[in-house]
Amino acid sequence: MTWNGPLNKIDDFRYEIPNSYKGVNKNLKMKTSALIYASEKMIPLLKQDNAPEQTANMTMLPGIVGKAMAMPDIHWGYGFPIGGVAATDAEEGVIS
Repeated sequence: MTWNGPLNKIDDFRYEIPNSYKGVNKNLKMKTSALIYASEKMIPLLKQDNAPEQTANMTMLPGIVGKAMAMPDIHWGYGFPIGGVAATDAEEGVIS
């Protein structure tokens, strides 16, 4: 499945999924935006396996602090994308 959500270029190696994105099922309530570290050449490849959707889903974690992030090795994982990084509050967050 190819991901077609919004991906705003910040600079040469950072792309943002805005927290206004509602997800493929139109029911996503992002608590923060998501940041993907990748080159422009990598973007078509990482969209092919829907990993950006998993990155957007990370923003719904209880207690998330700051942005959900995906490193350049991003690809489809189980829950989180491989390469996904999120910080959560020690009291309100989750450990995954």
